[in-house]
Amino acid sequence: MSLRRRLPSLPLLLVGACASTTGDATVRLWNGIDLAGWHADVPAADGGKEVPASFAARDGLLVSLGEPQGHLITDAIYRDYRLTVEWRWPGTPGNCGVLVHTSTPRRLYGMFPQSIEVQLHSGNAGDFWCIGEDIVVPDMEARRGPRAKWGVDGDRARRIKNLTDGSEKRAGEWNQMVVECRGREIEVWVNGDLVNHGTDCTADQGRIALQAEGSVCEFRRIDLEPLPAAR
Repeated sequence: MSLRRRLPSLPLLLVGACASTTGDATVRLWNGIDLAGWHADVPAADGGKEVPASFAARDGLLVSLGEPQGHLITDAIYRDYRLTVEWRWPGTPGNCGVLVHTSTPRRLYGMFPQSIEVQLHSGNAGDFWCIGEDIVVPDMEARRGPRAKWGVDGDRARRIKNLTDGSEKRAGEWNQMVVECRGREIEVWVNGDLVNHGTDCTADQGRIALQAEGSVCEFRRIDLEPLPAAR
């Protein structure tokens, strides 16, 4: 797939941000110091078991250490926002994700919270994964498979492929993802390319979560800008 549409240039984004925040400052979900404002849900730690941390703040970065697998979840609930995430793979590229509209913990496989996952998996950044929530995209059967297999739980067809190839940078280089959630619509850009656009989402608010899913992934920016409520 090669269709691309560029993210609006920075000046246009800034104008939009100023118009939409109505005096509210950008919310820096990652403060550059510690994990304040977040909580971890790591099944391996159930019952007070002592396990290594899955997430850490170090050298000015928020790091998903990959194991034990689980999620780092915002304490606050958000709706109608533009989320900007900058990430890289410091070693071998692997799997991670940003989850929006996150609600019920461990909805899937006793691990994944109910949400729409915006994939960071190397080579597939921008895919949607439906986890107890659903969303509609154009060319749904081409990107999700036969309609009879669609679903939001278990082994159903929950993955919706992104629109582009080649939007990601090489391992060790910083990538930027912008996820715009407005009402029941979600748009995703990776390094300025439009990589996914869904509507009729079954949720329009929730927490934001990061995954620990087997690979070390570093984040240097996780910012949220409020947007006007959808009409």
